[in-house]
Amino acid sequence: MTHASYHTALLLLLSSMHRLVSSLASNPLQLSATADEVPAIINSDPPITNLSQRPVLQPKESIPPEFLYTLRSPQGKVCVRASLGVEYMVRENKKKYYFNVNPSFTRVRGECGSQKSVFSLEFDGGHLEFTFIKEGDLSYVNTVRGLLRPVPPCKNCQTKAYVGVVNHEKLFKAKNGLSFQCKSQTTLILASYFGVKLVPLQIQAFDLNNEAFGKEVECWDDYNKRMIPIILGAVAAAVCLIAILTYVLVRERRNQGYEQL
Repeated sequence: MTHASYHTALLLLLSSMHRLVSSLASNPLQLSATADEVPAIINSDPPITNLSQRPVLQPKESIPPEFLYTLRSPQGKVCVRASLGVEYMVRENKKKYYFNVNPSFTRVRGECGSQKSVFSLEFDGGHLEFTFIKEGDLSYVNTVRGLLRPVPPCKNCQTKAYVGVVNHEKLFKAKNGLSFQCKSQTTLILASYFGVKLVPLQIQAFDLNNEAFGKEVECWDDYNKRMIPIILGAVAAAVCLIAILTYVLVRERRNQGYEQL
């Protein structure tokens, strides 16, 4: 192998790796959101009568139970479908406390609209509300509101309600007819002292064919977890190839030197 051919192969290899890394670092599509009016449709799955007592905060977190929730219109058509586990996080006296939502004591309420839908998980002592927006061929969550009224976590703690909101965002974006899925932990900071974790998460509003989730749109964290081992493997293979090419080139130069002698 000649010196010129070695450099040509090395440049081709580095160019291919640069295109791969650039494609992984590309940002998702950004669009501006506009709110549309929502018809006065309020309905849910059959109400639950045995609601739990006030939430009790725990000093240690645990994996929240996952459940499939659906919101239906008065005609019985599913307009929002969500499979998720919900864990609340609060900060009180410089300590963190946690509460997992129990699906057995949770009900779904909201509003179904053609351009905007509101999906709320409600339980005794709190709720978590998602506002979905449909814009063109995309749908996303524009607002997330949370409320928690727990039993005071300590003797000296006052009874209080923790309230927070994430507003004017474009969360969980997916094209119409597709669902957003994230197996990784999704953390939403609703206030400096209050937030929620959603794990795992699959959610869709609008255009649910046969009341089932559409094809999944992978979240960025899941994509990175899947692609990073592939990238590391490609880098390791590239390093090995460069070492082999370098060894072959050095060996050829030595042989040429021996022949001249």
